[in-house]
This record gives sequence, C-alpha cells and structure tokens, in this order.
Amino acid sequence: MVNDAGQLYTMEGVAAGIIMLLTAYIVVSTTSVYTTGDTHIPDMQLEQLGSDVLAMMDTPDESAVKSQLVEYISSNNRNEFKNTFLNYCNAKTSGTPDNLHMSANITYRGESSINEYQFVAPDDTWTGRESAVRVTRWVQLPKLSPKPTDMPTDMRTDPQAVLLEVLLWRA
Repeated sequence: MVNDAGQLYTMEGVAAGIIMLLTAYIVVSTTSVYTTGDTHIPDMQLEQLGSDVLAMMDTPDESAVKSQLVEYISSNNRNEFKNTFLNYCNAKTSGTPDNLHMSANITYRGESSINEYQFVAPDDTWTGRESAVRVTRWVQLPKLSPKPTDMPTDMRTDPQAVLLEVLLWRA
C-alpha cells in the first residue's frame, strides 16, 4: 500500500534545494571584484589628479608675482610646462612612478574669432585608442610684451583669459 506521507518529504526536499541554489547564486553574484560599472572610477581619479595639478601650477608661490602656469603660457615655454606637469602627475610616495602622458591645447580669442593652437603635442605613445580624460583650466594672462614669436599671429597682447585643455592618459 502506498500513502501520501512520502510526497511531503519530496516537496520539502525540492524547496530546500531551491533555497540553497538561490542563496549560492546571491553569494556568488555579490562578491565579484570588478564590475563593468566600476570602469569609470580610474578615469575620474585621473581627471581629479590632472585638475589638482593644474590648480597647483596656477597658484603663485609666496615670493612669485605670477604662477607657473601663467609664466609657461605667456612665455610659450611648452617643454618646461610639459616636464613640470608630468613630474607632478607621475609623482608617487613609493614604488615606481606612474606612466602618464599628455597633450595640451590653448583656446584664445583672436582679433575677430575664437581660435585654438596646440601647446604641447602628444608623444609617440598616443594612438587614439587610449582612455584619455580632458582637464581644463581658465588662465588669466597679463599683457604679453613682448609677445613670443612662436605664438599665433592673431593672438591679442592685452590682458585676457585663455582656456588650457589637457588630455591625460596612461600608456
């Protein structure tokens, strides 16, 4: 004779199995280390680093009248700007230095239009596929006298604000 007492144990076993599988799925899905939603965090950190470096370079020293950034742009000293910027960006307290690269453009108001020129050209590591971030800073330039010869001819010499845009990436 067969009775229905065995049916209750079977249903109880199936329910327990489903609960165990559901618990295992939840545990495995919540303990992943790196999700696709976290991919923007290194870019945000790189952007903040570049912004902090530009802010630091735009703050004059105690004894200086002009900041480093104003000095480099008004004298069109591209190499010194690149070296200083990358030294500040790549500095670490321990271990090997970071491997950051950059390029920079300056947007200015010319005599009759808004123009742009390349302040620092990208180096050989730039392929266009890097995950680059853009960091910008408005720089207040004093009167340019004398105006450097390698600056654009239509750039005004009176006091003005120019926009410095830096592309920053890891190679």
